[in-house]
Parts: sequence; structure tokens; C-alpha cells
Amino acid sequence: MKIAEIRELKANGELAERVATAEAQYNQMRLNHSISPLENTAQIKSLRRTIARMKTVLNEK
Repeated sequence: MKIAEIRELKANGELAERVATAEAQYNQMRLNHSISPLENTAQIKSLRRTIARMKTVLNEK
């Protein structure tokens, strides 16, 4: 998700919900990777960075 797309979301409703969903997905992905390696481990890195972007925009607002 690009930063421009993130900035278009509403601060309290959509953005906070997306952060919670992404964090749950990130934790599940890490758990799955610890059990059996993922095919594309770069997904973990990109999801972590997307969460950081969303949290940054949320703090700005």
C-alpha cells in the first residue's frame, strides 16, 4: 500500500482497523514462517513496513 493511498483513509475508522488487520496478518505470517519457511520471505518485510507507514500517518492525524 502506497503512502498516498494510506493518507486518503479516514484516521479513526478505516486506518485504525487496517492497522489492526495488518498486525494480525503479520503475526500469523511470522508464526507460519517459524513452522515452515514461506516461499517469499520478502512479504514479511513489506508488511512490516506497510504497518509502520500506516501508524505514522495515524500519529500525524
